Amino acid sequence: MLPVFSTCCEEMITRWENSMPTGGLCEIDVFPEFQNLTGDVISRTAFGSNYQEGMKIFQLQGELCERLIQAFQTLFIPGYWFLPTKNNRRMRAIDREICMILRGIIGKKERAIKNNEASSDDLLGLLLESNMQQANGKANLGMSIEDIIEECKLFYFAGMETTSVLLTWTLIVLSMHPEWQEQAREEVLHQFGRTRPDFENLSRLKIGNNDFV
Repeated sequence: MLPVFSTCCEEMITRWENSMPTGGLCEIDVFPEFQNLTGDVISRTAFGSNYQEGMKIFQLQGELCERLIQAFQTLFIPGYWFLPTKNNRRMRAIDREICMILRGIIGKKERAIKNNEASSDDLLGLLLESNMQQANGKANLGMSIEDIIEECKLFYFAGMETTSVLLTWTLIVLSMHPEWQEQAREEVLHQFGRTRPDFENLSRLKIGNNDFV
């Protein structure tokens, strides 16, 4: 999965470079950038070739979270969630759309696995293959489609906010300690030069790994 991380990071860096005027400086709000980065990474690693549909789910999940926060901030009234308010209707519509997209992705992946056309290079493919092997024709074993849909939703909630917050906080700390920036930059250039990082050599980065710890 490391090539996926590398590709997503390169695309983000290229976008940053294109937003900067020649020989000048620009200010970038990195938190939404890292949210998009983690959403992109999760989409690619979770859904493989269907990552564009995965990004749509990521965007819908983000809107759903914002609306849930707004709902929690309102005065609590018993049964409020069942009232047909504009916010409640939109949240239900988002949930239905997410489930519809996931059902389509899962259906395509299941057909590809049965026809031996799928590669086990994404989390959904691994989950479905394991589930099929466990069920093996027995209806009472394995996960239902609804269970798999909920697992796919968790891919985002479990990884998106925590990772983007960690990356943002890391940059804040590095900005407070420029000497750490310089040491980490020198270590990376010494280890990789201008080549793409690989898993084996990433584990050898002492300063870089300490920055995240």
